[in-house]
Amino acid sequence: MTNLGYLVTRAARFWADRVALKDERVTLSYAQVDDRTNRLATALAGLGVVKGDRVAVLAWNRVEIAEAEVALLKGGFTRVPINARLSADEVVHVCADSQVRVLITDEAHLPAAQRALTENPELQTLLVMGEGGSYEDALAQADNGPVSVETNPDDIVVHHYTSGSSGVLKAAMHSVRNRRAILRKITFRSRLYPDQPETFLHVGPITHVSGMALLPMLSQGHTNIILSRFDVDNYLSTLEREKVTQTYLVPTMINRILAAPNRSAYDLSSLKLLRYGAAPISPTRLREAVEFFGPILNQGYGAGEVCSSVTLLTEADHKLALDSRPELFQSCGRALFDTEVKVVDDNGTEMPVGEAGELVVRGEDVMQGYYNAPELTAPVLKNGYYHTGDIAYVDETGYIFIIDRKKDMIVTGGFNVYPNEVEHALFERPEVYEACVVGVPDPDLGEAVKAVIVPRKGASVDANALIEHCIEKLGKFKKPHSVDFVDELPKNDAGKILRRQVRDGYWANSDRKV
Repeated sequence: MTNLGYLVTRAARFWADRVALKDERVTLSYAQVDDRTNRLATALAGLGVVKGDRVAVLAWNRVEIAEAEVALLKGGFTRVPINARLSADEVVHVCADSQVRVLITDEAHLPAAQRALTENPELQTLLVMGEGGSYEDALAQADNGPVSVETNPDDIVVHHYTSGSSGVLKAAMHSVRNRRAILRKITFRSRLYPDQPETFLHVGPITHVSGMALLPMLSQGHTNIILSRFDVDNYLSTLEREKVTQTYLVPTMINRILAAPNRSAYDLSSLKLLRYGAAPISPTRLREAVEFFGPILNQGYGAGEVCSSVTLLTEADHKLALDSRPELFQSCGRALFDTEVKVVDDNGTEMPVGEAGELVVRGEDVMQGYYNAPELTAPVLKNGYYHTGDIAYVDETGYIFIIDRKKDMIVTGGFNVYPNEVEHALFERPEVYEACVVGVPDPDLGEAVKAVIVPRKGASVDANALIEHCIEKLGKFKKPHSVDFVDELPKNDAGKILRRQVRDGYWANSDRKV
């Protein structure tokens, strides 16, 4: 089996009438998903898309995003999932950088998609999802015969865009081999082909972490329910009504559930596994979550460059933390399955137990590099390891504790924001003389983006205007949540702003540094 899309075709043969995908608008069986994904793969080929060509997907959560993933696998095309929260400028950049041929989008993102079509000559076609849209027209006119283009383990199937320390969006290239590693990791802990299918509720962006579970779930005949957005009451009522057994949340979502006064009104007894990750969570909130949901939480730590989780803090680990080892609530767990994880110094020498260094990862799920960016690839892929930039230590039983970051990345509500890109946007405003952007503690988001500004002398400065400018240039999730104005920023002898010193002032009274 070299084409991963075959797994869905096989599932349709095993469980044709089972529900495969469901959102607020539509419910699709496995047979219907197989039919529609064959049609989409055929339609794309009819548009001139050939093996290895890039096809982008830009939309809020809906079943068609999952259909596109399967169809692109079947056709041997490279999927470019675009974060639905990116600004129009960033959408144009991603399409140009990956030389996208076709962009599949929803009506909400049509203005940005049309700009990308106008400004990128390689982008030939938009397929717009929704009733009466060109996406459905393309499927209706295409043949539904089986599609399974031969692929090799090293063929690139995904360009996963992630921001770098320079603030530039770059594509981590995921191969067939990388994606197969995800399948192994998620399925090796499960009983294959269960008589009673699991029901997985996706509420985070399925173009990113939440979507990593889609193909593993579909390959085993499970039901995937997709919510377009996160709302506490709608989420909890869906868990109850659909008798959901598994779900994935970022800590921000967990925090909001725990803060909801009516959270105990819902019957969540069907839920057997709650996975979380993508951002830090305070030990206090994590303890509350285990007490509310029960001993069903596990945490995965990973990165876009490694396709999936590389460590796991299991349900048993959470129970152990609650009973006798509270420090484990600050751990991201231990190395998962066949992944090698270690902590090294700047020379690549492994650190002794309990001593801090950089966390590095080796395994079949490590990316192939950044697309068309060898100068960005070389510093992070060294000696066979991916260098995460996270500072950590390992205890005597193998638990990993992340204590800080080498880089300045801010993780806010499960999304990565780099200070440079926000600062560049702020510097476009004439009233800004100097700017330093840092992550500050936030009980809901883990970290919140804060801008510390030195105003230009004599200028009138308005914090809300600066925030709105960042929303326009970067997208809402990268905006500063607050702005502080100061007379000067600390600098070294060379005149460089000491970002760490600025950041440390906001973390001085926090029990964590990340």
